[in-house]
Amino acid sequence: MNKKLIYVLEDEENIRHLIRYNLESSGFRVRCFETGSSLFSALEDAVCDLLLLDIMLPDTDGYEVLAKIRLDKRFCNMPVIMLTAKKEELDKILGLEMGSDDYITKPFSVREMTSRIKAVLRRASNNKVAADPVLPERIELMGIEILPVSHQVRKDGKRLPLSLKEYQLLEILMSAPGKVFTRDMLLDKIWGYEYIGETRTVDVHIRYLRRHLGDNGPDFKYIDTIRGLGYKFIDSPEASDV
Repeated sequence: MNKKLIYVLEDEENIRHLIRYNLESSGFRVRCFETGSSLFSALEDAVCDLLLLDIMLPDTDGYEVLAKIRLDKRFCNMPVIMLTAKKEELDKILGLEMGSDDYITKPFSVREMTSRIKAVLRRASNNKVAADPVLPERIELMGIEILPVSHQVRKDGKRLPLSLKEYQLLEILMSAPGKVFTRDMLLDKIWGYEYIGETRTVDVHIRYLRRHLGDNGPDFKYIDTIRGLGYKFIDSPEASDV
C-alpha cells in the first residue's frame, strides 16, 4: 500500500525535525519546507495527501498560502491543517473560514497531531468515495446555481467567491431543500465527527455564506434558521419560517 505523502511548511528547524521523525515513524512519507515559495515549487511537481501549514513564515504567512491553495483548481481540495502558536479564537475561526480542515496550536502533543492527521485523511478519503459516483452536473434553485464538478456557485449568473467550507454548507443545504440540518449534523458532514470545536463554528460560516448570497435579513430568502435546531434551504419564496 502506498504511504501517504505529508508536506510540512514550518520555518523552525527543530519543529520540522520533530514532525518529520514522528510522522515517518507512523508510516507517512514527509517533505519539509521553510518557505511558501519552496512549497509551491514542490506542488507543481507532486500534490501531497495533506499539508501541515504554519502561519508565521519568513516570506509570507500561512493564511496567504492557504488562500492561494484554495483558489488553484489543481489542489484546491488538498487537506490542510493549520499549525501555529496563535491561540486566539478569531485566528482559529479565520483559518477555518478560509478553508483549513483543522487547527493545531503550539505547543502540541505529537500523538494528538498524528491522530488529527489520520482523521482528516480518513475524512477526505470518505468524502471522495462518497462524492465521486453521484456528482450531479448542477444544482439550481431560486436563482442560485451550484456546479459541483468545478466547485463554482453562481447567483443570477454571477460567480460567488465562496470559501471551501461555505461551498460545502451550501451544497448540503441545497441538495435537500426544505430539510432541516442540525448544527451537529453539519459539523459531522463537513468538519467530521473527530472535530474538536463548538457548533458556533457552523453559525459563523452560515453568517458569511448569507452575506455572499445577499441574504442578510431580517427576512431570509435562502437559508432559514430553525431556532434551537439548525438551518434549512428555503425551497420556495413562501417557505420561510421567520
